[in-house]
Amino acid sequence: MLEMTREEFEELVAEALDRIPPELTRLMDNVAVFVEDEPPADDPELLGLYEGTPLTDRGEWYAGVLPDRITIYRNPTLRMCESREDVVAETEITVVHEIAHHFGIDDERLHALGYG
Repeated sequence: MLEMTREEFEELVAEALDRIPPELTRLMDNVAVFVEDEPPADDPELLGLYEGTPLTDRGEWYAGVLPDRITIYRNPTLRMCESREDVVAETEITVVHEIAHHFGIDDERLHALGYG
């Protein structure tokens, strides 16, 4: 497994978030991004997870709820990558993928766009 500290990986996630165009990040609403070392035991290769209500599904009822949660998993990413450059690229893809879920874009469309 490739070695990278939690702090270094968190910085890569922050940099990936910084590369999201401002016109999109301004539209993001009530969402928080976290880094965890390992995904749930039932899906050990999971790189990221979006939990919440996509913007496209929110209605008048959506008020006073906890923020949506995007989690990026460090160790599966490090296990699958062979270099720091691979980690940078994979982290960016994963961050974009999970943010797209916040905007209501499903996995099928993301795979078609190259963010699978």
